[in-house]
Amino acid sequence: MNAHDGSVDTSFHTIPPFEFVNHDSVLITDSIYQGHIYVADFFFTHCPTICPIMTSQMDRLHQKLAAEGQLGQVKLLSHTVDPTRDTPSRLLEYRAQLGIDSDHWNMVTGDPPALDDQTRYGYLVTAFESDSAAGGFFHTDQFALIDRRGHIRGYYDGTSTTSVDQLYEDIKKLLETDE
Repeated sequence: MNAHDGSVDTSFHTIPPFEFVNHDSVLITDSIYQGHIYVADFFFTHCPTICPIMTSQMDRLHQKLAAEGQLGQVKLLSHTVDPTRDTPSRLLEYRAQLGIDSDHWNMVTGDPPALDDQTRYGYLVTAFESDSAAGGFFHTDQFALIDRRGHIRGYYDGTSTTSVDQLYEDIKKLLETDE
C-alpha cells in the first residue's frame, strides 16, 4: 500500500526489535506487536504545535477501531521523542488529561539513544532536539502503518483527517488478508 502522497511501499523493511517502557511502567517489546497490525507515531507531551492534533487524530482512529470491534487485531503505539521529560508517570498523567484509557494503545518512553535509533532506523522517520523548534523538538507528523509481519506498509499525515481516514481504509484491507 502506498500513502496518499505516492510514497514508495516499504513492505520489505522490517521493524527491528525494541524494548521500551509504557505509561504504566510495563516493559513493552516488539513481541507484543508480532502478529498484529499496528500504527506507530511520535510525539512529546509538552508539544505546543502538531502533537495535540496528532494525538486527537490517533484517538479518533482508536475510537473508530473500537466501534468496529477491531481493537486487539489492531494496536496503537505512540513513542515520545522527549524521554527525559516524558517519564512513565508523565505519560500516564497525559493520558488521563486526554481521557485515554485503553490496553490497545501504549505510550512509550525509554533510553534516549534507543528511541532515536528506533525512530530513524526502525520506522525510517525523523525526530531530533532543536533550540529553534517550538517545544524543543522537530519530529515527523507521519503515522506509520505496520503489518502483522512487522513491515511498514505506509505513512499517513497524522494531522490530516483525510489521511487518517485513508489509513483506516488501509487497515481494513490488511485485516482482510492473511499477511
